[in-house]
Amino acid sequence: MTGTSIELRKFVAPEFVIGEDARLLTGQYAKNFSARHVFIVTGPDVIKKGWVKGVIESLDAKDIEHTIFSGVTSNPRDHEVMEGAGQYVLSGCDAIVALGGGSPIDCAKGIGIVISNKEHILKFEGVDNVAVPPPPMICIPTTAGTGADVSQFAIINDTLQRVKIAIISKTIVPDIALIDPVPLITLSPELTANTGMDAITHSIEAYVSNASSPVTDIQALESIRLMMNHLPAAYREPGSIAERYQTMLGSLLAGLAFSNASLGAVHALAHSLGGYSDLPHGECNALLLEHVINFNYDACPERYDVIARVLDAGKSGHARGRNTIISSIRSLRESLGVTGTLRDLGVTREDIPELARKAMKDPCLATNPKKPSLTAIEHIYEAAL
Repeated sequence: MTGTSIELRKFVAPEFVIGEDARLLTGQYAKNFSARHVFIVTGPDVIKKGWVKGVIESLDAKDIEHTIFSGVTSNPRDHEVMEGAGQYVLSGCDAIVALGGGSPIDCAKGIGIVISNKEHILKFEGVDNVAVPPPPMICIPTTAGTGADVSQFAIINDTLQRVKIAIISKTIVPDIALIDPVPLITLSPELTANTGMDAITHSIEAYVSNASSPVTDIQALESIRLMMNHLPAAYREPGSIAERYQTMLGSLLAGLAFSNASLGAVHALAHSLGGYSDLPHGECNALLLEHVINFNYDACPERYDVIARVLDAGKSGHARGRNTIISSIRSLRESLGVTGTLRDLGVTREDIPELARKAMKDPCLATNPKKPSLTAIEHIYEAAL
C-alpha cells in the first residue's frame, strides 16, 4: 500500500463486433436473444441504398419475422418515437434492430424505453430515469460519427418546446453493436465530413470533461488520431473500405469515451440548435468546436495541448497553445468542405437569446471544464455566426 487514494470508477459498454459485413450477423444475434419478430428502425435513405436487404436476409435465414419502421427524420422527434412504439406493439415484436445513423439509433432507443416503461418519451429526460430496460436491441451504425451504437445517450427532439432532450441511462446501452464499414461506401461527402467531425468533437469533449478518466483518455486520444489520419482519406476515397474501417474504429472509441466521460458545451449548444432550428447535428458541432475551445482553453490548457500534439503529429511535433489547436481544427474542417458559418445555416442574431437560454439547461454543460454564463454562451454563438 502506498497510501495513495485511487478513485473507483465504473464504465459501461455493449458487446460489439467490428469488421466487414458485421451487419450480416443480425439474424444470429437476434436468435441468441430468442427473438421471433424483430422491429427494424431505419431511414428511407438506408433502405434506398440497399443496406436493409442483407439484414432482412440474415433474419429470414433464422426464421425470424420482421417489421420495418422507417418514419424517422434527422433529429428524431418525440412523435416519431411514440408512433414507432405503437407500431412495435401492434406488430407483436419482441426485439429491436436499429440500422442507420444517430437518428434511427436514438429513435430506436426511445421506442425501447417507451415499450418497457409505458410512458411518453419526454418523461425520461435527464440521468438515470429509465427504470425498466428496453427489449433486446441490436445497433448497426451506417455513419462513422455518432457513437450512439455504443453509448448510454439518446437525444430526442421535443417538438412542442423546440429543444432536444438528453436521456442518459445505462439501461439503454445496446445489447450488441454490429459495426460494419461497408455501408459507409455510399455515404455522401457531406455526411462523411459532418459525422466525422461529430466523432472528433465527442473525443475532444470527453478528454477535457471533468468526468474524464485514464480509460476514456486512451479511447479519446486514439480516436482523434484515427480520425485525423483517416477521415480526410475517407472523404477523398469514399469507396475505400480500409479507410472507412479506420473511421468506424475512431467513431467506436469516441462513443465509448463520451458515453463514460460525457460531453460539454459544444454539444449543449448544438442540441439547442438542432431542437430550435432543426439543423444537422454534426455540422453544428463542426462550426461550434473551435469557438468553445477558445472559451474553455484556459480551464485546462495542458489537456488541450495534448490534443493539439495529436492533431499536429508528423508536423512540428511540439504543438501547443490556444491558437495552435484552433487552427488545426479549422484546417481539418475546411479540408472536409465544412466552410460555412451558423449564419449560412439560417441562424440569426435575433435567435441567440433563445438558443442560449435552452443551451443553459442542457445536461452536457455539467461536465464542461469551465462553467459558462448565459452571456458567455451568447458570445460563443455570436462568434460562430
